[in-house]
Amino acid sequence: MIEEEKHALLQTKCWNFSNRAHNLSDPCHWEGISCNDFGSLVEMNYQQMTTQCYRLADFNFTAFPNLERLTLSERGLIDTIPSQIGSLHKLIHLNLSFNNLTGIIPSQIGALQKLTYLDLFDNSLIGIIPTQIGYLQNLTYLDLSYNSLTGIIPSQIGSLHNLIELRLYFNSLTGIIPCQIGAVQNLTYLDISFNSLTVIIPSQIGALQNLTYLDISSNSLTGSIPSQIGSLHNLIELRLHSNSLTGSIPSQIGSLHNLIELDLSCNCLTNPVPTQIEDLLQLTYLNLSYNNIVSRNEHALLQRKWWNLSNGGSHYYCDWDGIPCDGLGRVILINQPRIYSQHPQLVDLNFTELERLKYLNISRMGITGTIPTHIGGLQNLNYLDLSCNNLTGIIPTHIAGLQNLNYLDLSCNNFSGGIPSLIFNLRDLQHFDVSQNQLSGGVPEKLENFNNHFHVDVSQNNLNGNVPDILNDYLHVDGNFSHNKFNGILPSSICSEPPSCSIDLSYNSISGSIPGEFGRLQYINLSYNLLSGYVPSEVYSSFPHDILNGNRELLTPEKIHKGSKSWLKIIIPLTIFLVITFVVGFILFESFKKHKKSISKAREAKNGDLFFIWNYDGKIAYEDIIEATEDFDIKYCIGTGAYRSVYRAQLPSGKIIALKKLHRREYGNTFLAKSFHNEVKMLSEIRHRNIVKLHGFCLHNQCMFLIYEYMERGSLFYVLNYDDEAKELNWSKRVNAIKGITNALLYMHHHCAPSIIHRDITSNNILLNSKMEAFLSDFGTARIIDPDTSNQTLLVGTYGYVAPELAYTLVVTEKCDVYSFGVVTLETIMGRHPGDLILSLSKTCTRSILLKDILDSRLPLPSQKDARDITLLVTIALACLNPSPKSRPSMQQVSQRLLSSSLPLAIPFNNISIQHLANEDMPIM
Repeated sequence: MIEEEKHALLQTKCWNFSNRAHNLSDPCHWEGISCNDFGSLVEMNYQQMTTQCYRLADFNFTAFPNLERLTLSERGLIDTIPSQIGSLHKLIHLNLSFNNLTGIIPSQIGALQKLTYLDLFDNSLIGIIPTQIGYLQNLTYLDLSYNSLTGIIPSQIGSLHNLIELRLYFNSLTGIIPCQIGAVQNLTYLDISFNSLTVIIPSQIGALQNLTYLDISSNSLTGSIPSQIGSLHNLIELRLHSNSLTGSIPSQIGSLHNLIELDLSCNCLTNPVPTQIEDLLQLTYLNLSYNNIVSRNEHALLQRKWWNLSNGGSHYYCDWDGIPCDGLGRVILINQPRIYSQHPQLVDLNFTELERLKYLNISRMGITGTIPTHIGGLQNLNYLDLSCNNLTGIIPTHIAGLQNLNYLDLSCNNFSGGIPSLIFNLRDLQHFDVSQNQLSGGVPEKLENFNNHFHVDVSQNNLNGNVPDILNDYLHVDGNFSHNKFNGILPSSICSEPPSCSIDLSYNSISGSIPGEFGRLQYINLSYNLLSGYVPSEVYSSFPHDILNGNRELLTPEKIHKGSKSWLKIIIPLTIFLVITFVVGFILFESFKKHKKSISKAREAKNGDLFFIWNYDGKIAYEDIIEATEDFDIKYCIGTGAYRSVYRAQLPSGKIIALKKLHRREYGNTFLAKSFHNEVKMLSEIRHRNIVKLHGFCLHNQCMFLIYEYMERGSLFYVLNYDDEAKELNWSKRVNAIKGITNALLYMHHHCAPSIIHRDITSNNILLNSKMEAFLSDFGTARIIDPDTSNQTLLVGTYGYVAPELAYTLVVTEKCDVYSFGVVTLETIMGRHPGDLILSLSKTCTRSILLKDILDSRLPLPSQKDARDITLLVTIALACLNPSPKSRPSMQQVSQRLLSSSLPLAIPFNNISIQHLANEDMPIM
């Protein structure tokens, strides 16, 4: 080997290129090293994983003028790519993937004009793609994906006429897809997904007739799908999902006879699905979900301009007068004469000819009608998702003809009738979800054909009969049977082999006792049933105690222990207690008559007990407060509103309290008086760490005030609206504040019997203590849910936080609080009310907005942990803001999702869009 090259390689011995490197003096004999006949280095190939870190700058590129192939993949390389790399003029293959390289791609890379292969995948590179990359005329493979590159895709990419594969996905690229891409006619693989590209898909993409794989998903593209895409006759996979594409699916798509996978989900596509899609005979994967496809009859609505509809210049029929739509953009009612329209019918989507289809997802498309018989002809189907539409009728038995099916989701529709037992003849079925329908009858008793993991969700229906004994002998079961009308007793044989068995039987009418075998399950929820008898200790010690809430006749081990005494031991203490009570009562009565004048001393003695007494003497309390506030002097006032003021007071005991006092002019207002009484009633009955404590009250017809624990930092609204306070409320504190309110609402909705609905959750009604911990306050409008009434009520709450369905149903449910919680969560993350963002969400054709761009700009970008938590919270908040109450999660589901926040982000935080999070599925309860 040439001496200079040998010296340069020996300098890199610390990189541990080879186990034999230290034993051989000639580097040409090292593993991974190849030399030419003259002893000059031509190839270095090291791509095994290492845990150590090495600086690429330590490698002397200028010492290897004949190097042709350099592969340093998964070598733990750090630092930047040095500009000296441009000196390797003979280099044809460069692979630096799976490292930790930072900084920019040096422009000197354009000097490597013999390069055919360039792979920088999965590093931490920033900056733009240098325009000099257009000089690499011999390049056939270019992979810059999984970095943090910004800026535009340079138009010079069109100069790479020999390029076969181009991978730029998972970056932060912006701007348009350059039309020059059409000049790269040898391209077979193009993936520019998960960026922030905007505007339209250029028609020039139709010139790439050798293309077999095209992925432009998860960007912010608008406009229609160009008809020229039908020229890509070699295309096998086409992914355009998670954009804001509008208009029709072009009929020319039927020309893609080699297409195996088609994903157009999560867009704003309208108009009927073209019949030509039935010509895609090779198709195995089809996803059209989260679109606004209309029926052919509804499409006619858009064509009849002669009806002179008042559309205000809009091309979107939901903006026209007389044509109201729901939150998913579906026509509800036509008030214009001579207009007849219908929602898209599932029968319009005829996939009979797609015999190879294995995956079909047409969920959340507003489809109506029944499931047509032709679905049963798709014999190869193993994944079928028709969830969250408006499908009606019964679940047809011809679905049982899909013998390869392992995933079936019919949830969140309006199916009625029973669950066909024939479906359970499907041997490979592992996921069965018919929740949130109107199903009745029982659950088939046996699932003997099933094996391994099985998820079944039949919750939120009208199913009845005995508790289904269908989970016997299953090793992995996840079953949700909650919110039905199951009765009977619990079969002890449920999950007889239960290492991973999890069952939710809550909110039913199950009676009898709890078998001790349940203690071996992974999880079970038996809350809100009619269970009685002893709770086996193995069950009581294995699970949180709230799994038994709402079963009033159950005897826990503590109750059993307390009730184990003999009658004799009970009667004797009771007799002694009655005698003592009589004597003490008589003495107190006589003492009161003789020492009436000493009441002031008694008052002073009670000051220290104010915080522990609920039913204390109103007159004494009033005198205490008058003294502490100097008769409600304005100097003690820390806030005032239209009907009440808030005071800060220090009692003689040294305790600091907050007082909410009704203005004197409002004493005759029966509504406000009722609100004060309601707040006392609610807060007297509930206790939770994240609910503000009520220490006392005075409800007299001449003075009304409530006494609370004092919150030093005031309301969340106040903190968010003042820069200094908002900066102090950093990301981790904001996340903890939201988790605190989650815990409070979880307690009210699921751990109180009956449930309590707050009805006015706003940032003004969330208070923060000195540690910035959050507490829910102001229960004046709270309401207990009565399961035996309609729960119809007056519209109350604060504008901008009230759930939209209250405006026309006036029926209050827990999901009303869930909506308000979603608003407050976004407000906390954004630092301002999210009104504009919520309005954009209600329009199906909104452009994508990056998550990082809606964050409170007064705080620095979050750390990796905080970024993960914020992403999860925004995902939850968007699910809570669903226009359909049925589609919102419960607070129990929100709490469970927050506990799963340890998973890493799937894509870089800077690339996450609101549209992507809004399309994220969240289990609904």
